[in-house]
Amino acid sequence: MSDEIRILYNDTCPVCRFEIDGYRRLAERGALPLRFDRLDEAAAWGLTPDAAARRLHVVEDGRLLSGMAAFRAIWARLPHLAWAARVTGWPVIRQGMEFAYDRIAAPVLYRAHLRRQARKGR
Repeated sequence: MSDEIRILYNDTCPVCRFEIDGYRRLAERGALPLRFDRLDEAAAWGLTPDAAARRLHVVEDGRLLSGMAAFRAIWARLPHLAWAARVTGWPVIRQGMEFAYDRIAAPVLYRAHLRRQARKGR
């Protein structure tokens, strides 16, 4: 298993940026090998910026993960959040969290992203 985990996040999203900044602080405090890539680096991940803006993405051990699997990969590396990775991996909780992220959180954040992009284009 490689030590480094790469995180691709939507740096134009205030909610996403707030959450990732928290992870970044924890990683820096613990000297953890987390690398944070912004949305404009999506092509290097083999993703379009639009596809990358739809969900959180992580590369762990050469595998591209997205959504709740990406969050669990990050949380598992952060000592104070490792419990969250375990709990959200339990079958019923995992299904509920994936539903909430896939059907509610990610679409709401993506629509907000599209509105921000439209305003920038004016």
